[in-house]
Amino acid sequence: MRFIPLLVASLLVTPAQAAHWNVDQSKSKLGFTVTWNKEPFVAVFNKWHADIEFDTADLAHARVAASIETASEASDDSETDEGVRGAAGFASSQFPTATFRTTAITHKSGNQYVAAGTLSIKGVSRPVTLPFTLDIAGDIAHVTGRAQVVRTDFNVGTGEWAKPDPVSLQVTVTVELVANKA
Repeated sequence: MRFIPLLVASLLVTPAQAAHWNVDQSKSKLGFTVTWNKEPFVAVFNKWHADIEFDTADLAHARVAASIETASEASDDSETDEGVRGAAGFASSQFPTATFRTTAITHKSGNQYVAAGTLSIKGVSRPVTLPFTLDIAGDIAHVTGRAQVVRTDFNVGTGEWAKPDPVSLQVTVTVELVANKA
């Protein structure tokens, strides 16, 4: 009979939980680079949020959920930005939010990790792999990473913009963030 209370107690134990991290938006950047007319076009998103649970010793419970306001895209070229946010680009008025949610985070070696997840843009979801470096000093984490995506996989660049010229199909998503352990 002692077995039943022990079984019930074991079922009530909550799983381990990774540490929560708060992104310091003033020191962090999320953006992308794409070749446009044989020149790099570099843009950032000014409004985004990341919910991060991460512990290097407990990657099984690590997770990241990011939400990006597509209308906050900005570069040094406001005229091009209007097109990028417009119907042929992100269609920000119809699809105001893009998301990235991890499905797994793995350690490669040293400070090298890989986040596998799902990126959703314009109602299209695709698997994406984001290799990143992680440096933690006390309660402050610094992350830098780059992921390669094909913009047309997400219907970004439609009509005449669906061709690989003048805008490359390959886009490099860049992440640089500083987060404080909660």
